[in-house]
Amino acid sequence: MSLIQVENLCKIYDNEGVKTQAVCGVNFVVEEGDFVAIMGPSGSGKSTLMQILGFLDRPTSGKYFFDGKNTNEFSDDYLADLRNRKIGFIFQTFNLLPRTTVFENVELPLLYDRKIIGRDRSNEEKIKEALNSVMMEHRMNYFSNQLSGGEKQRVAIARALVNNPSLIFADEPTGNLDSKSGTQIMKILQKLNDEGKTIILVTHETFTARHAKRILYVKDGNIISDEIVRERRIAKDGEMLK
Repeated sequence: MSLIQVENLCKIYDNEGVKTQAVCGVNFVVEEGDFVAIMGPSGSGKSTLMQILGFLDRPTSGKYFFDGKNTNEFSDDYLADLRNRKIGFIFQTFNLLPRTTVFENVELPLLYDRKIIGRDRSNEEKIKEALNSVMMEHRMNYFSNQLSGGEKQRVAIARALVNNPSLIFADEPTGNLDSKSGTQIMKILQKLNDEGKTIILVTHETFTARHAKRILYVKDGNIISDEIVRERRIAKDGEMLK
């Protein structure tokens, strides 16, 4: 089943009368359980595309169907609620609160969930389960500024997982990591995909992109190719991410 379908998607920014076309004429489909890398150089439009797909921005024109529904018809409040329930984000810069514990950082999406009021035992179980899935439960009471870069990214992944989203966006998730830590992150993402999560990875690195099942190449705001990865890289312990 298609989780995402976009038709003639365009985003044009207007800065005091100066129009800049970030993406335009984009068409593609992402099936449930897929692992797609959106790859392109800086300024190609890949980050703009991720922001639209993740309900952080709206397209100027075109259609975006999520789970078979036209998101153009959704209110901003509904999109925010959908983003919290259905989507997890992993960023290059981790975006963790520095003087806050690992537990509290992972808890944040639950606090934004309007269906959950306050902290309860089920919240704690979800947080511990998410941390355990990335092997970070033993750091639960550490402050985030006490962690290494690789540990911070694993906590960020746990935060993305805590609401059990159907779709995970990873925006340059290995960009601030050494090769060994980067490989560990890609191994976790591949494991999550094997467990049924749909992953969309944004990267400018060919080596990283080839850990996905499929690569969309973006240039000048257009998708110039859609490639099935025939010789997919499988992240392994001890491997260096090049």
